[in-house]
Amino acid sequence: MVDAAPHGAYAYLLGQYLGDGHIATHPRGVYRLVITCCNAYPAIVAECEAAIELVLPRNGVDFRERQGVVLVSSYSKHWPCFFPQHGPGRKHERPIRLTAWQKDVVDAHAKAFLRGLIHSDGCRSMNRIRGKTRWYEYPRYSFKNESGDILELFGDACDTVGVEWRYNRYNSISDFSARLRCPG
Repeated sequence: MVDAAPHGAYAYLLGQYLGDGHIATHPRGVYRLVITCCNAYPAIVAECEAAIELVLPRNGVDFRERQGVVLVSSYSKHWPCFFPQHGPGRKHERPIRLTAWQKDVVDAHAKAFLRGLIHSDGCRSMNRIRGKTRWYEYPRYSFKNESGDILELFGDACDTVGVEWRYNRYNSISDFSARLRCPG
């Protein structure tokens, strides 16, 4: 099933799901994938929609607006197959492990996976440092998640693409390289 889906789009969607997504069960035995996106970034909402459409092209994508967010969702019986991390409880209160096929996809498309994670639980800002004679400025990324397993997946993907990173708190990774180029 996943073999037929474009792997880069799936890697991005997996990052979004692990950050701000969940799967809800419908009474008729179908599942609803919901990705919560900030409505201040319509390009991220559109990228999330495009990824869902590429992963399951026959399924429609629905949008529901709430205060400050857009819920991007799609119904399918197959969502638990695509996201076997689905389960009861909050993601940070249960183990999150990639299956062998997911790991292969993430290893091959680590930048897309990182992009999805950053678009869900990340931040890009300008870091300003005063040198001896002038101010220096460069983009700085940070990623925050309460799940140690998801933070570990983020760090592993950074290692895969050769990006330096470090924990700046127990639940946050920062100071990773601007070479990642994940605007938004």
